[in-house]
Amino acid sequence: MKIRLPAEWEPQDGVLLAWPHPDTDWSDRLAEVWTTYTELIRQIVRFEKVLLVAPDSEAAQNHLSNAGVDLSRVTICPIATNDTWTRDFGPITVEVNDQPVLLDFGFNGWGLKFAANLDNQVTQQLKQQGALLPRANSIGLVFEGGSIESNGCGTVMTTSQCLLSPNRNPQLTRQELEGAMQSLFGAQQVLWLEHGHLEGDDTDAHIDTLARLCPNDTIIYVSCDNPADSHYEALQKMEQELKQLATADGSPYRLLALPWPEAKYDVEGNRLPASYANYLVINDAVLVPTYRDPVDNGALAMIALAFPGREIIGIDCLPLIEQHGSLHCITMQLPQGVLP
Repeated sequence: MKIRLPAEWEPQDGVLLAWPHPDTDWSDRLAEVWTTYTELIRQIVRFEKVLLVAPDSEAAQNHLSNAGVDLSRVTICPIATNDTWTRDFGPITVEVNDQPVLLDFGFNGWGLKFAANLDNQVTQQLKQQGALLPRANSIGLVFEGGSIESNGCGTVMTTSQCLLSPNRNPQLTRQELEGAMQSLFGAQQVLWLEHGHLEGDDTDAHIDTLARLCPNDTIIYVSCDNPADSHYEALQKMEQELKQLATADGSPYRLLALPWPEAKYDVEGNRLPASYANYLVINDAVLVPTYRDPVDNGALAMIALAFPGREIIGIDCLPLIEQHGSLHCITMQLPQGVLP
């Protein structure tokens, strides 16, 4: 049996999103966040479909319609959710003998930090409503899409801080988790990062906030060049780790350092996790979070180097980091063969 975890830059049918509603943590800034979601959906449907879950599907449809979004490429499913982080409660798609299969892992609110009882049922409800084609296998492990990166050729990258968290799979050792990734994802090489974390990040250092695998044996990563910043030491250590990593054939990776944005804070003075690494790759484009920051354009230019030939589109995500996530966190790509 041949198992493979596709890379994000491979052909897709669409992207899964969950609409912010009054019972989510977005309740005090819904209008602002709806603006971000609307622009994100408007850009995605230029290239592929959107599968949107919403407790009140009619209200979501009316909002998007009034904003002029092309709804012919949007399927809205009435499903209750706790929140909107589909990267971590949506299905992870693998190929088994070249056919897509959905893995429905347990989601426990990033190590029992937040309620996730409704989010945990989304994949099965999507399947019941006929919105997903492949079979969906329930997996008795806690695993989040934002915690792993794949190059589509057997290499998976992750962080020990997240995967070895005692509130996720405490019964498993590092070696056993590697074995699970081998059997579930077809991983032949697992790259572990021991350093790196963003203040305000609830995920225990998801890899998609720190470093991303890209085509042509490239890794793009967040880099802090300010010794006075609290992230400086840990991210310097992470950079040294990345320099030591080798591809499956033993070659060093081509490393691209993302610029470091100015510190962003909420109204209570808490640091927010602004990361340019939290981008989403879709068909023929990359959607990149921006933060109304002087180095936004530099980040777009660096990501363009990693993904030549794709349109690079900035999406204002300053409202998203108020809830400690960004663009990649609220999306889950659905590879070819997943949507009807």
